[in-house]
Amino acid sequence: MSEYGFLSVLPPLLAIALAIRTKLVIPSLITGLFIGGLILDDWNPFLAFLSTINALVDVFKSEGNTRTVVFTLLIGALIQLIQYSGGVTGFIKIIQEKLSNSNRPSGRLQVSAALMGFLVFIESNISILTVGTTFRPLFDKYKIAREKLAYLADSSSAPSCILFPLNAWGAYVMGLLAAYDHLNPFTALLASIPFNFYPILTLMLVFYLSFTGKSFGPMKAFEEASKNKKTPPAQEEKVDRPDAFNMIIPILIMIFTMPLFLVYSGWDAAEGEALTAQIWSSISNGSGSSAVTYAVTIALLSAGVMYAFQKRITLHSFIEQSVIGMKDMLVMATLMVLAFAIGNLCNQLGTGIYVADVTSQWLSPQLAPFIIFITSCFVAFATGTSWGTFAIMMSIGIPLAQSVGLNPYLAIAAMLGGGVFGDHCSPISDTTLISSVASGCDHIDHVRTQLPYALFTGGIAAILYLIVGFLSV
Repeated sequence: MSEYGFLSVLPPLLAIALAIRTKLVIPSLITGLFIGGLILDDWNPFLAFLSTINALVDVFKSEGNTRTVVFTLLIGALIQLIQYSGGVTGFIKIIQEKLSNSNRPSGRLQVSAALMGFLVFIESNISILTVGTTFRPLFDKYKIAREKLAYLADSSSAPSCILFPLNAWGAYVMGLLAAYDHLNPFTALLASIPFNFYPILTLMLVFYLSFTGKSFGPMKAFEEASKNKKTPPAQEEKVDRPDAFNMIIPILIMIFTMPLFLVYSGWDAAEGEALTAQIWSSISNGSGSSAVTYAVTIALLSAGVMYAFQKRITLHSFIEQSVIGMKDMLVMATLMVLAFAIGNLCNQLGTGIYVADVTSQWLSPQLAPFIIFITSCFVAFATGTSWGTFAIMMSIGIPLAQSVGLNPYLAIAAMLGGGVFGDHCSPISDTTLISSVASGCDHIDHVRTQLPYALFTGGIAAILYLIVGFLSV
């Protein structure tokens, strides 16, 4: 049990409440950090002030956090270069040509956005940024709410990332599972996929809503307002030779090199095994953040060389445009640093452990999958991190499943699905923050419009865990 008890939950909940009430996310996160500092420093405001500053600096002690901030800046540079080269304009023209031959251009556009989010499954933030920045002008042109774009980008990214093991998410989860001798990390992750109800249901809902163009809850009001809004004509990017391949090729390079770098980063740890076994072992031992950073860097350099051969860019303009792209990501990088700091604070306070311990006191074998899922949802919502939730819940859920005789793959799926659910709903989650920024909509409006959809599929997932729990015991 956390030594701070209920106080451990106070900083993240206060940050969430303030963000929803004021719509000022950065001050809300800083306030949450300060309250956490007060708790840790015996309510001394001066020490709490110093602790808040140190909490922001300490984010960069983690190589994974630093790489995440770095590749966010690099992806900003890549997106800017793609736009500068005419790649985005070329891609948009292809989509527009397809839409012009359609009876339902709005539906096809939404399906295209969801499909791109689903297919760029190497890392959730990259997926969200690609979808948001590429489809925003098209959504504006066809008068589809940016809040809908934020939902499609957010809800097609993390669910696909957790269902495909050969990416940063899979590497991280397999690294956590490697601590348990009775489980083969890769086999366990694969076997958990059919039980991972929340991501599967979320993707089904995303494509259903995209195809039909339907909305419910607060999203419906934003959709209606967007249809009636008089928007000025979009200013098209001035490029001489728009070319969709200038966007498609760098993204494909990023997608295909990421698994290779995942194997490379874990190769030494798997040395001495047979080749096939070493490959699978290196994936589970690989560093997801390293692989993504390397993949984005290779894509960025490849784009520069490609555009240079086309005489679209010089070394000077390559550097200039890269810096412009990084500047566009500074707000997002700031939000990510604050979100990571809140996550570290929750670890210090034992927020997740407190919530999990309170819940596990009344756990029964039949209710175990349901309770594990609900607990993971709350931990992720309160901490704003699915990966942090996975780390907390694995250390509690897997031994607990073993002790009550629960199928470990079912328990793993419940923990993973709950983490993704809470990550979607939390205003302090980095993926939620990035979705609103990339789509150009108000952050709290994105949270409000996405929450009913997440609650809907999360509720069905919870019921399924109840049913499976009673059937499997």
